[in-house]
Amino acid sequence: MYTRFYPLGLALLLACPAYTHAQEAATPLTLSNAVALALDNNPELSAARHELEAVDATVAQAGARPNPELSTLMEDTRKSTRTTTIQLNQPIELGGKRAARIGAAERSREAARIELAIRRDEIRTAATSAFFAVLTAQERRRLAQESADLACSAADATGRRVTAGKISPVEETRARVAAASARLELSQADGELDLARRRLAGLWGNAQPHFTLAEGAAGQLPPLPAIADIAGRSADAPQLRLARLEVERRQALSKIESSKRIPDATLSLGRKRDEEAGRSMWVVGVSMPLPFLDSNRGNLEEALRRTDKARDELAAAETRMRTDIAQAYEKLRNAHAEVAVLHSDILPGAQSAYAAAGKGFELGKFNFLEVLDAQRTLFQARSQYLRAISDAHLASAELERLLGSAGPNQ
Repeated sequence: MYTRFYPLGLALLLACPAYTHAQEAATPLTLSNAVALALDNNPELSAARHELEAVDATVAQAGARPNPELSTLMEDTRKSTRTTTIQLNQPIELGGKRAARIGAAERSREAARIELAIRRDEIRTAATSAFFAVLTAQERRRLAQESADLACSAADATGRRVTAGKISPVEETRARVAAASARLELSQADGELDLARRRLAGLWGNAQPHFTLAEGAAGQLPPLPAIADIAGRSADAPQLRLARLEVERRQALSKIESSKRIPDATLSLGRKRDEEAGRSMWVVGVSMPLPFLDSNRGNLEEALRRTDKARDELAAAETRMRTDIAQAYEKLRNAHAEVAVLHSDILPGAQSAYAAAGKGFELGKFNFLEVLDAQRTLFQARSQYLRAISDAHLASAELERLLGSAGPNQ
């Protein structure tokens, strides 16, 4: 009777993906929740964790010693004159091969840990940037809605004034065109908000976002860190730690190749049975290859040159890190300065000009074109203010990514 459920079970199995992602609740989403969801469910970060687990296994394998070898040798096949030797051969690694191999594997494991930490910082940065992109898109959508409402109200008021014969019908046409443009900008803001929400939810594997809105202060600026703090943290940046560790790993690999120049010995212990003489004898021996033709010189030279390459890459990484940190800090500082000017001078002036133009239009002192210009100026100032805040958050997230916000073991 269980066969009737087989097609249903197979259909359910095929419908369910092999890897499922967590879905956020259909409630307002905070920054901390967004970062936690991304860190717990991002597939690229999960792949980095598996890589660390795989490298852990290489460390265990690096400490393994060579297996012994059991051999048997028979001389003559006639029973009366046959000689049989049973022998156990044990390879002995010389020259510090095992220690060098373990050292290289441990450097690889530490590099995998740092790469995991770097990937965590990248996901945290991406989640932070995407979250504030949603906040900014929500605010822009609100401003676009407000602009559309104002444009529609102004168009209706213009129509009433045209009907009353106070202004030219041309003013009503302009007002209707402005209202249509405002509705178009509102539609574009809706599209930008939907795209920003999808990008954020995609960080934890959801193609369709479930959260209702991003909850936070869109106008809150990230702090501007002190130069001394940045200088102190830059020396221990994750990318620089990884580059230094690569030099150490290459040095460990050079030690492995250098140790191979000393051949390994093989100890042999066995028992030989001589049927013709009717007695048994112990067999003891030592064998070692003679490195006359192959001294592993080429592999050692390659390892040494790759070590030199790693040192040069470390120097390049240090220069690149200083440049990237300086650029991110300068962008953050400029964004702070721009927001300060917009908040203290430009936005109040644009708001005052728009209010005066609207009041004058109601009293018949200004035409609608002047009101429209004042409204457009205010909307542009608000958009510039949001863009400056968004740039500040992006620069701050990039600075944290470069300096590292998580330790290598986290």
